[in-house]
Amino acid sequence: MRIAAGSISAFLGLGFGLPCFLGVRHFARTGEVWNFMGFPTYGGGPFERIGVPTSTPLLIGFLAVCLAELAAGVMIWTDAPGAKVVALVLLPLELAFWIGFALPLGPLLGLTRTVLVLLL
Repeated sequence: MRIAAGSISAFLGLGFGLPCFLGVRHFARTGEVWNFMGFPTYGGGPFERIGVPTSTPLLIGFLAVCLAELAAGVMIWTDAPGAKVVALVLLPLELAFWIGFALPLGPLLGLTRTVLVLLL
């Protein structure tokens, strides 16, 4: 379970973090949301519908959460003290970004990781 939970965390951190890094660079240069394979990466979701436009600080915030998720994955793999707490504290932040940017795999994988962490 530890390997599965750590792997999900690493996948979430890298899977959303790498595109977010590219999205931050693109947005900072052009002021437009980066499209990947014809889909907007971090724009057009519920954040914008409630009046929170995509911005460089918002994207950098999500990138920081992704880096923390990657660190949590390493902590879980290595059974570091506080790994469970870090994973659990990150979940509400992640959920806010995943839902706000309309990233459907995030909540599913994040909740799966959380269940695995709680079973450790």
